[in-house]
Amino acid sequence: MAVDYTVIVVYLAGMLAMGWWGMRRAKSKSEFLVAGRRLGPMMYSGTMAAIVLGGASTIGGVGLGYQYGLSGAWMVFTIGLGLLALSVFFSARIARLKVYTVSEMLDLRYGGRSGLISGVVMWAYTLMLAVTSTIAYATIFDVLFDMNRTIAIILGGSIVVAYSTLGGMWSITLTDMVQFVVKTIGVLLLLLPIAVIKAGGFSEMKAKLPTEYFDPLGIGGETIFTYVLIYTFGMLIGQDIWQRVFTARSDKVARVGGTVAGTYCLVYAVAGAVIGTAAKVMYPKLPSADAAFATIVKDELPIGVRGLVLAAALAAVMSTSSGALIACATVANNDIWSRLRGAIKPSGGDKGEPHDEVKGNRLFILIMGVAVICIAIALNNVVEALTVAYNLLVAGLLVPILGGLLWKRGTVAGALAAVSVGGLSVISLMWGYGILANEPVYYGLLLSLAAFVIVSLATKPTDAAVLAAWRERLAGRGAEAESDAEPATATQ
Repeated sequence: MAVDYTVIVVYLAGMLAMGWWGMRRAKSKSEFLVAGRRLGPMMYSGTMAAIVLGGASTIGGVGLGYQYGLSGAWMVFTIGLGLLALSVFFSARIARLKVYTVSEMLDLRYGGRSGLISGVVMWAYTLMLAVTSTIAYATIFDVLFDMNRTIAIILGGSIVVAYSTLGGMWSITLTDMVQFVVKTIGVLLLLLPIAVIKAGGFSEMKAKLPTEYFDPLGIGGETIFTYVLIYTFGMLIGQDIWQRVFTARSDKVARVGGTVAGTYCLVYAVAGAVIGTAAKVMYPKLPSADAAFATIVKDELPIGVRGLVLAAALAAVMSTSSGALIACATVANNDIWSRLRGAIKPSGGDKGEPHDEVKGNRLFILIMGVAVICIAIALNNVVEALTVAYNLLVAGLLVPILGGLLWKRGTVAGALAAVSVGGLSVISLMWGYGILANEPVYYGLLLSLAAFVIVSLATKPTDAAVLAAWRERLAGRGAEAESDAEPATATQ
């Protein structure tokens, strides 16, 4: 295992080195939080694919393939569909807004009074997303070093917190690009063909497994619908995803680069399901489906390759964890703490802001990172935590966000009603039906929609001046020029 250990150690050292390099580059709020809004198509595509394809997509995607066969691809496939929808229909408008958070967009659209409540909901979502990603370190380091769960979480979490705190979005972008390459090589180019060959090829897999393992809809129509509702729509509105859209140097980069990343996710989804199906042939009686990835890597891959593939799994977890962490800290600082102190402008412009904004955001990443590690150590059920996060996000924020983008009659009262009714109802329904039930998000979303439409129609339309300013920002004409954007040095 010495070669494998060396690969992992070099990889982790590289992550910290890039954090140090990013610290030298992130000299302003825009550079620290959104990489100066300067990413070109290559870096944008890589970092977007890295953030959405985390531990759940890699380890969990293989586990679903082990349990259901090829239809196990649907979870990750719906993530790719969501990213495609975001990129094709909404990303250009989002990028032109020149804001830092989803809540700032809501303030712009509705008149500056909805951001705090929506910020609390978004903060809860990003916090739980960061926690669930951090817990996954325990699984990977257990395979690598037979390490205690708590120590594994502290080790993995500390590395992510370190490079995220040092360089902000620049460090995360650089590390995500490395992680994207490592995942592509480790999972698509190495593990996928090796797993199929070890299982005897597709003909042998079909001969040894039930026919439902090769049914594209074998996982069940209701499950697929729930995945679309939670993950596809979740991709449209999550702060962790939008913050990457804000890094694009132009609306064209956001649209084209995001489309490439979404297509990559579809390929990754099928690859994970095929690997899991192959693992089912080789190890038909594993105690847990989620153990399929680690088992096939540990037992079937040659020295060196095994280390690279485990580094790919580590890369998947780190990319999602770091993206969720900076999103959580950005929301906590800009949408909650600063608003409570009355120190933020609804427009989200950063012209004339004090230079120590970077220190403030860096401090919040450190605080949120420590909190995430502590919660991850205390929490055991990853699936329940992730379900709560996505249910709150979709039921609470989907309607007011998409309603604001698509329906000019929506009002701030309607948006606040949608957030409140959707969030509270989904929490109550999860209490009644159970956290993992499908009904809470179904009914919570319908109640949020009803509240938005009814209250919006019953209240005074949004002020014409607010809507005019909103249209200007959507067209890319109303935002204040960012002094540190320097588009001439945009990063490819």
